[in-house]
Amino acid sequence: MTLQPKDELSTRETILHLLKTNDELSAKDLTDHLNITSMPVRRHIDSLERDGFIESRIVRRPMGRPTATYSLTERANVLFPTKYHSIALDLLDELVQESGESMVERLFERRKETLYKKYTKSLEDKDFEEKVAILADIQSENGYMVELKKTSDDEYMFIEHNCPIAKIAHQYNHACQCELRLFESLLNANISRPECLAEGSKKYVYKIRKRNLQS
Repeated sequence: MTLQPKDELSTRETILHLLKTNDELSAKDLTDHLNITSMPVRRHIDSLERDGFIESRIVRRPMGRPTATYSLTERANVLFPTKYHSIALDLLDELVQESGESMVERLFERRKETLYKKYTKSLEDKDFEEKVAILADIQSENGYMVELKKTSDDEYMFIEHNCPIAKIAHQYNHACQCELRLFESLLNANISRPECLAEGSKKYVYKIRKRNLQS
């Protein structure tokens, strides 16, 4: 779910915007803002709370009954526009001007080494099939929307339908090369990449083949 321009918001999206701009509101506050009956508001509140986008707390007042107020969770941040990639690109461009493109490549290499250390423990003592499946889960959790297909006993098609750093990868292709080598190291596999989002394809496609122990 991505929030639309303000004049095109649904009731659910308007509730999220109101909570974003008011920190926390009660169901009655939301009903007053929206000028609709309480039933649809409570239905949206229940749905948003169930989806993990809002949370509630009980506020006790000097007079009257305790009231539930609602606020956004950290997870809801993904629903609002961000410019992280623009900031990152600006910083990388400044680094290139200051120290040359080789310094940016070193940063991606350091990132690859850090990720290898982070993920390798999850893959210890796992067979090839388990390693590929675990890596697919890791990448999906990181926002890559992985689809995994087994094409033979020793070969998989590993498809990433999304890339959270696509704009950076378009400008600095070394990021893609580091990901390929990271996968090779983690899986001890021979890997080719016939499709690359950063090179104009609509997705990343990796062909992963178990490495012959004698090779």
